[in-house]
Amino acid sequence: MKLTIERSDLLNALSHVQNVVERRNTIPILSNVLLQASGNELRLTATDLDIEAVDSAPAKVASEGAVTAPAGTLFDVVRKLPAGAEVELELQPENQRLSIQAGRSHFELPTLPASDFQTMTTDDSAIKFALDAKDLVRLIDKTRFAISTEETRYYLNGVFLHTTDDADGKPVLRAVATDGHRLALAEAKAPDGSAGLEGVIVPRKAVGEARRLIDGLDGPVDIEISDTKIIVRAGRATLTSKLIDGSFPDYGRVIPKGNTRKLSIDNKAFEAAVDRVSTVSAERSRSVKLSLSEGKLVLAVNHAETGVGNEELEAEYGDEPMEIGFNAKYLLDIAGQIEAPEAEFMFNDPASPALVLDPSDDSARYVLMPLRV
Repeated sequence: MKLTIERSDLLNALSHVQNVVERRNTIPILSNVLLQASGNELRLTATDLDIEAVDSAPAKVASEGAVTAPAGTLFDVVRKLPAGAEVELELQPENQRLSIQAGRSHFELPTLPASDFQTMTTDDSAIKFALDAKDLVRLIDKTRFAISTEETRYYLNGVFLHTTDDADGKPVLRAVATDGHRLALAEAKAPDGSAGLEGVIVPRKAVGEARRLIDGLDGPVDIEISDTKIIVRAGRATLTSKLIDGSFPDYGRVIPKGNTRKLSIDNKAFEAAVDRVSTVSAERSRSVKLSLSEGKLVLAVNHAETGVGNEELEAEYGDEPMEIGFNAKYLLDIAGQIEAPEAEFMFNDPASPALVLDPSDDSARYVLMPLRV
């Protein structure tokens, strides 16, 4: 195998696949990226057997062939080469090392045979549709922060994707994530071909890699979904992932429908105040108390060991005074998703979940469970 490739093309393709590789592997071949040179391109594949990423880049192939090399090391070497460099890759037959030559820089990496590399099988996809990259970015960004990291509740370790009807009866593609303490929901117009998607759980890692894949992309992204896998195709790159085999909870039951106490507040001021006050909150609970009264909101932390902090903000609130507590990190996560100048909180009572809305985006909703304060 021998080829020449632009450093930027190689780096871009590597960046799309190398993150799939687990840094600590008991199976050495899974630490490697598969390099396949043929025709006028270099094809790269990486997998952890649950998720597989494939990308390709144009190359001048002098000799076709395939080999695997350490993904992380190869990425770091290429990343540190000078911008605009021409990179020559060659498998040296005498020692089976991958030679990397760029200007006066020369490296040799150990390899393993391409024949030992395992790729994921593909299923017949029941559902196929194209979704604009910007819509997919939005669905991911508005929900993934609420994915659970608790491995025992594995069915919450991803984003639940399904088609349903919105409040006006229009079909939408909906993404939902929850960790039991908060919930995030976002919708996009249901694309042609997505009807019948009853619900799949896309794992956290696949969600993150898909987001990386489509970063800065304009135009449609092709999505295929079978009973066990999801495939995302963007340009030359393809991401294939197993789905989580489990039942996502009936999230509709926890979305408040009767909350009538409305708080409107400057979102940036609220976010900054929560950040300041939570500096002295206990690390485990990160609890912050919100005291609502007419025309104002007071944020307070009072902890015997870590200290006391409070801040008063102007707010639109005209209902009965109430006090309610929340995890500061969860408040900051949601505030970071609000695009409008003001955030809207809908409350019922101190023991009931709050509904958080973005006035500029009625297709996104957030639910926060309260804490005792």
